[in-house]
Amino acid sequence: MAVLDVVGIVLLTIAGLLFLALQSWLAATVVRRVVGVPIGWPRSITVGFVMSAAMGLTVQYLFRAATGQNPGGLNVAPTVAVLFLILAVGWIFALGVGALVFIEAAFPTGSLPGFSQVFTGWKARRRRTRRYADVTSIAVRHGLGSRLRGFGQDDGFGQDAKTAKALRNALNEAGVTFIKLGQMLSTRRDLLPETYIRELESLQSHASPEPWEAIERALLERLGRPLEEVFSHVNPVPLAAASVAQVHQATLLDGTEVVLKIQRPGALGQVALDMDIILRLARWLNKTTPWGKSLGVHALARGFADSLEEELDYRIELDNMRSIERSLARSGAYAVAVPHAYPELSGERLLVMDTLPGRPVSSAGALLTSLSAGERAALAETLLGATLEQIISDGVFHADLHAGNIFITPEGTLGLLDFGAVGRLDPATQTALGMMLYAIDKNDAAGATDALIELLDRPEKLDERALERALGQLLTRFRTGFGPGGSQKMFGDLFALVIAHKFAVPAQIGAAFRALAAVEGTLLVIDPDVDLVAAARTEGTRLMGGKLKLGNVKDELEHRMMSLLPLIDRLPRRINKISEDLEQGRFSMNVRVLGHASDRRFLTGLFQQLIVAVLAGSAVLGAIVLITSNEGPMLAGEIHLYSFFGFALLFGGFVLGMRALMLVFKRDTED
Repeated sequence: MAVLDVVGIVLLTIAGLLFLALQSWLAATVVRRVVGVPIGWPRSITVGFVMSAAMGLTVQYLFRAATGQNPGGLNVAPTVAVLFLILAVGWIFALGVGALVFIEAAFPTGSLPGFSQVFTGWKARRRRTRRYADVTSIAVRHGLGSRLRGFGQDDGFGQDAKTAKALRNALNEAGVTFIKLGQMLSTRRDLLPETYIRELESLQSHASPEPWEAIERALLERLGRPLEEVFSHVNPVPLAAASVAQVHQATLLDGTEVVLKIQRPGALGQVALDMDIILRLARWLNKTTPWGKSLGVHALARGFADSLEEELDYRIELDNMRSIERSLARSGAYAVAVPHAYPELSGERLLVMDTLPGRPVSSAGALLTSLSAGERAALAETLLGATLEQIISDGVFHADLHAGNIFITPEGTLGLLDFGAVGRLDPATQTALGMMLYAIDKNDAAGATDALIELLDRPEKLDERALERALGQLLTRFRTGFGPGGSQKMFGDLFALVIAHKFAVPAQIGAAFRALAAVEGTLLVIDPDVDLVAAARTEGTRLMGGKLKLGNVKDELEHRMMSLLPLIDRLPRRINKISEDLEQGRFSMNVRVLGHASDRRFLTGLFQQLIVAVLAGSAVLGAIVLITSNEGPMLAGEIHLYSFFGFALLFGGFVLGMRALMLVFKRDTED
């Protein structure tokens, strides 16, 4: 019998808990529905559980009040107890809604770790916290905590220059991910002041070599077989070492000399950890600094994360290498070599390619000195011509043409390396860029203005006449010549013009400008007397001249006419219908002011919010009038019936007010 009693108690307890869980879920569902915003289930169910427990205690208390079991407390008739119960349950529900609204306002859904994350991932959280502390200490040590709030606001005493230098030093010390972030930002002249651009351009990502034992293990893992089955020899001394990868020389079994680009063990994990910190920091800057929001630093960080993820996948670099190789082969106008890659030996973290003979331009001083001025000028012309050919004619171009990625072979030809950063332009952008160079060469301010507007994202309130005049003055000032390095001044003035007229520079155009800016530094090393803009004008005119040849223009016109044929076929019938409608007075036009669904949703939401707010305010005012009124029949003790109705009406006003408040928070979050 005792065992049966225990079993019964256990079953009743389980049934009670199940009923409480079901009641909590129902309460949470109703609360989420009333609030009108998708709120996280854990917090909703928690609030629902508290509401259910409070409702249970209230029912128990009012049951005793209705049966006279509250000595010295409330004792009322059963009908009044039921009314009080309905009102109490309503207010418990209202307070639950209010609690959920304030929790959501303080800690929006998704801003806190999930329920499972609280009990898992401690090791990863410790690593992130430790790394976050390291990065924070680096920033504080360089004085960035207070300086970044006044970013871009020079006080006349070089404060902006000091901040730029501190930022460069901090990024350099923080490691490879932050160095690459700085290198990416150094190409965004449309976003950062020139002071910051100069400092960030000097960032380097060299590192101490990884021990051969660690590299050998990584190489075995990525090949999936012993080294002896693929290579007859691998040089354990690295040819080059950067923060993400090392390059080693090797020989295939058939005697072919190759180089191995091997990603460092642990580099991917470190980059992932740093990217998490960068994205969190970007979100914080977006919220707490005016310049962070205006520059859209979180969107920049997100774009950087995507590009870095691609750069760490050597399969993408392999595809980029093939694209550039095909692009140069199609042209055939410039002798620029691209090393042959071995897809069957390469993978996500390993790239195997032929050895490119010669030396990089950055360390080929002796070789360049041995060349004549004419040979150096020819090399510079070949490099610039090949770059513009890729950008304007093919739309696939090497986006990181600094002096370390361009080789000079013993035969005096050029070769390209490191295809992690490759840009792609659509045909319309290629044409617009070429037309801009063509217009600059012809001193055509109107044509250059049209090409610039086509090239960039047009701002809403653009004064085209003012833009054309400013661009014409720029062309006149630089028309007579630039001199060595003078293109930097023109590019700086052009970017200042773009920023002044509030243009946005698309990422693909930024990559093209980055390629031109990088290649200029390399050209000056090859031939100190080269003038990038003057040479670019000549090459751009030549390339566009090829596009404007009679045969090419004829082919383009034929293509456009073919696309217009369906319209031309239907045009006579449409003109005839319009003329008949005009003659017979049936002509009409339909204009839908709110044709787009998003416009209708916006107005609907706005009116809903207004109606809810008006109803809430009216209910609260009515409730105050009823509660403060001392008239009407008595319900119990000193409680008037009108006061009861007032509290019921106040409940409705409170719930509606919470819903209106939540809709405001939701709209702010979406904005």
